[in-house]
Amino acid sequence: MLEYEDLVRKWLKENQTKGIKLLQLLVQENSTRGKESSAQAIMIEKCRQLGLQLDIWEIDHNELVRHPSFFCDRKDFNGNPNVVAVLRGTGDGRSLILNGHIDVVPVGDEQNWKRDPFSGHIEAGKLYGRGSTDMKGGTVALLLALEAIIQSGIHLKGDVIFQSVIEEESGGAGTLAAVLKGYRADGAIIPEPTNMKIFPKQQGSMWFRIHVKGKSAHGGTRYEGVSAIEKSMMVVQRLAELEKERNQRITDPLYEKIPIPIPINVGKLKSGNWPSSVPDEAVIEGRMGVAPDETMESAQKEMENCLAQLSKYDSWFLENPPLVEWFGARWLPGNIEEGHPLQKILSESFRDVKKEDPIIEASPWGTDGGILSNVGNIPVVVFGPGITELAHDANEHIVLEEMLQASEIIALTIMRWCEPAK
Repeated sequence: MLEYEDLVRKWLKENQTKGIKLLQLLVQENSTRGKESSAQAIMIEKCRQLGLQLDIWEIDHNELVRHPSFFCDRKDFNGNPNVVAVLRGTGDGRSLILNGHIDVVPVGDEQNWKRDPFSGHIEAGKLYGRGSTDMKGGTVALLLALEAIIQSGIHLKGDVIFQSVIEEESGGAGTLAAVLKGYRADGAIIPEPTNMKIFPKQQGSMWFRIHVKGKSAHGGTRYEGVSAIEKSMMVVQRLAELEKERNQRITDPLYEKIPIPIPINVGKLKSGNWPSSVPDEAVIEGRMGVAPDETMESAQKEMENCLAQLSKYDSWFLENPPLVEWFGARWLPGNIEEGHPLQKILSESFRDVKKEDPIIEASPWGTDGGILSNVGNIPVVVFGPGITELAHDANEHIVLEEMLQASEIIALTIMRWCEPAK
């Protein structure tokens, strides 16, 4: 095994420029929602060059909409395909999915960017642009690792299934489509920007909408009405108390450095349509975090029960209870068993490359790992290069040295998991 690993590490050190150029090309392609095709074309061509077995298809909304884990408000995926490329093993080895998403979030206000958000500009060892950190840098690390193994003439026992999926940022439809198409494996790595930390557990999340009733009246005699805004403040306060209660139950040491492991965030509050009127309805929208070891349904029930208790403190809610609606995006939580062999092998590979122990924590956000683990029953570890704090920010960038180190760590993990054929 050591001889094979030396060959791969040597190839990676001699071909660093190749990986950097590939990342630059990918970042220069705007692959925001509905525009994934040009970046996917680069993925397809690269996989063809590597001789991988390609599967390219457009997501069928009508097929996925029946699945309980599906969310996507986009119905037309024409011209923006999912891409899966397989390196077939010789048999009798463990298989591995390498899952990366090609979609990126919008750039926001371009005035906040120092350069074109899709410049791919390189300066002081960093590559700048939307998607560099989240997560094209991680995807390039996967491809570099695969190319190093192939170019070193190494054949593996187990299959390696590379996935470049769409729609991760808006709910995971691409990965769900791949799972339902039959792509399963004995393990999976997702190279999200973890700051090179290893995440064996991932928070889930879902969006909620709460309708709060009031009673309209003229502003001059507002005492004759009931302000939905004032009642909504009570709802927001109760949500804050629920967040505290839920997080006090989190005792997992992997969360000890995360201030709020499973937040409840109120992101929107809308009420009223005239300054001189008492508003008769308020609508609160937000995001509820879900712990790795709980179900979406149990988290929903806890919030609904919590809001039902408001009537104990205010009789208005007896006949006008808040109505909770679960809508929009949702990300399933992910959880791998403690001491799982994939996590152990990844940790060993990290030590061999970085000469230090990895930091192992729980993910503060959701990933497609929840779909792989809950729908596909696939053990998942999230690990990748990239700066977590910059993932959706202006002037997003990645430290190129970390991307190259990640490719080496992942290459060693692939070989140790799938095993070279003798």
